Amino acid sequence: MSHFDLADKKNQIEELDKKTLEDGFWNDQKKAQSAIRTRNNLKNIVDSYQALDDTLKSLDETADAIKEVFDEELMALAEEEYDAMAKDFENFEIQVLLSHEYDQNNAILELHPGAGGTESCDWASMLYRMYTRYAEKKGFKVTVLDYQPGEEAGIKSVTFLVEGDKAYGYLKGEKGVHRLVRISPFDSGARRHTSFASLDVMPQFNDEIEIEVKPEDLIIETKRASGAGGQHINKTDSAVRIVHKPTGIVSTCQNGRSQHENREEAMRILKSRLYQLEIEKQEKKLAEIKGIQAANEWGSQIRSYVMHPYSLVKDVRTGCETSQVQNVLDGDLDEFIFAYLKSQINKITIFKGDHFFKKVSYCN
Repeated sequence: MSHFDLADKKNQIEELDKKTLEDGFWNDQKKAQSAIRTRNNLKNIVDSYQALDDTLKSLDETADAIKEVFDEELMALAEEEYDAMAKDFENFEIQVLLSHEYDQNNAILELHPGAGGTESCDWASMLYRMYTRYAEKKGFKVTVLDYQPGEEAGIKSVTFLVEGDKAYGYLKGEKGVHRLVRISPFDSGARRHTSFASLDVMPQFNDEIEIEVKPEDLIIETKRASGAGGQHINKTDSAVRIVHKPTGIVSTCQNGRSQHENREEAMRILKSRLYQLEIEKQEKKLAEIKGIQAANEWGSQIRSYVMHPYSLVKDVRTGCETSQVQNVLDGDLDEFIFAYLKSQINKITIFKGDHFFKKVSYCN
């Protein structure tokens, strides 16, 4: 964890500005666009920081003036300015936390039910609905890449793409095991059941990042697609499954109307997983790499959704909770997502007169 380094960010902007003036900068359009995006994101962060710093200095001066001669009107104006700054500060927190280069990418999500048969398959289906509703509220686009229905109800697995600005940045904290407690609609005795499902989240492969995949390292299989898709998709061997032998990573796709389309998308998914693997190696978080997930059982969940005997959704990592379970299942996830992002910030509170002014250090 390191402190927010304003000088370093200014230096990065300066270096990127110099690059844009170099001969041949636009020869590689993808790399050029990536550099421009990085530069603009850094500039937005620096500008926001400086605006907050200017406001803080103004409030400091106002606090000093009020301490010398109390003025009720000036105090009211200062409180309004402080409230506005507090909102800007929250937005700045999120802006900085979503400043990693892969945070701006689209996200690929995978849901798998845990132990519990039909109950868990149905719970996985409920989570899929929750995340699609969340995506709709954010203006993101959702595309199903692979869908395996449950034997009686729900889903056995689903892989879907969420496209939108910083989709991965917002959703990365949702990775983990989700636990549901409810009266089972499948139990004639109306007993309470506990179900689990795991969610994996990864950035969609970015063509600007070079991931080498050797043909001899791949096992490529075709099969008849299952689930929704109409008569065409079910009558041809259009679904594609790719196994990466060195890592054991598997990717599948069946949403396209041809084997060629599905093969290309399955390769993109595979490269995204390999990219994720490299990111996590660099960050020394080997325990979180694809394929080493926590067991889908009691004690390993990141969030609990209790519908009986009381109503409560609680994130075990942040302590964020609400009794509005149905709202959460309808996609109202901002409170939980922001709480997780903010939990990654190291905050320090400084006293100034009778006011509290926040200074912040960030983890890059």
